[in-house]
Formats: sequence, structure tokens, C-alpha cells
Amino acid sequence: MTKLKVRDLMTTEVLTLRPNDTVKKAATKLALDNVSGAPIVDNKNHLLGFVSENDILTVIMKYQDSLDKQHAGDRLMDYSLDSSMGSDDHLKQVSEEISNKQMSEIMVRSVMTTTPDAPIMEVMKVMLRLGINRIPVLEKGILVGIISRGDIIFALYKKKV
Repeated sequence: MTKLKVRDLMTTEVLTLRPNDTVKKAATKLALDNVSGAPIVDNKNHLLGFVSENDILTVIMKYQDSLDKQHAGDRLMDYSLDSSMGSDDHLKQVSEEISNKQMSEIMVRSVMTTTPDAPIMEVMKVMLRLGINRIPVLEKGILVGIISRGDIIFALYKKKV
């Protein structure tokens, strides 16, 4: 594993989002692809930022904290954020605000990246030290893949089975 490079293990079919994608669209894509985060890219695949499930949940919690102060008893988790039905107009308004928030408003702009030729052991050390699950892989400024802890674990065991 010491001679392996990021290119040997990275995923090249990467779920990406655009800066104008909404929280609703991002949450749906993350859930359907069963990933915990995605790079935000422009139309030329230049990395602009990153959004994770944690970033989306942080937005929801900020709204919930505000609801707790204003309307005791309002619980976002009791209300489907994509529901057009419901008797509580205030929760409906809040859920629409959350759902329509764009990635450009919540994405992390300072993103740890790596290159395809980086040694996998060095990348793994950084991931563990910083608590990062996945790192975008850039070549000449263009997103070409992503390396995740899962990619590394899979590589450790696929040769042994």
C-alpha cells in the first residue's frame, strides 16, 4: 500500500453539485447516491467548494434553534421539508426557506484537495488527522476524482478475498 497513488484508488465518477443547486436538490442527490458529501463545481469542473450532510444539517439546526426561541413546540423533524401539505404555515415557510437555500450560501469554500499522483499513505494520514471522509482530486485545477476512506478500506480488502 505504500507505493499506491491516489489515482490507483480514487473514484472517477463523482457526484457533483452546482453553486445554484438547492439544499433540497443536494440532499436528494446525496441520499440517492448514498454519499456524505459532494464537490461544488462550475460548468468547466473547477472546484468551487464542498458540501456535506453535516453542512445541510447545520443549516437545519440553525433554523430549529430560531424556531425554539420564537415558537415553542415547532419541530422541523416533525414536518417533511418537501411537503406542500400541512396546517402549519410557519413551518411550511421555514421549510421552503431551507429547501431553496443554494449551495453557494452553505458550501465550504476552503477545501482540502489532492492530486492523482499523491501517495495514498500521505493522504490517509491527512484524512485521519483532520477527520476528513473524502478529498477531491484535482489535476491542473480540474476535478478528476475523489478519494474516500471507503476507497482505501475497500482496496485493503479486495485483494485478500
